[in-house]
Amino acid sequence: MAKQQRLAARTYVVRGRVQGVGYRYFAQAWAADIGVTGWARNRDDGNVEIYASGTPAQLDEFAGRLRQGPRSADVRGVEEMEAALLQSDGFTIRH
Repeated sequence: MAKQQRLAARTYVVRGRVQGVGYRYFAQAWAADIGVTGWARNRDDGNVEIYASGTPAQLDEFAGRLRQGPRSADVRGVEEMEAALLQSDGFTIRH
């Protein structure tokens, strides 16, 4: 029998020019490709907040993509914190 992967969750706060450049949709597309679930939303301070759950390897790959961002973004930093594991289906954009 295959060993089941343990799931983890992380919250990311992405700083820089990340609003108005399609960053949340970029995160959503990568989450779907990697198999990560969660959500992304713009914050009032100009940053983007992301909650993601998946295996630790999936989350590490996802974090690397978040640090790159879409071509039109200018990512200045990504703060990463462990988070509680919440039930989540797919990856949504929150408004």
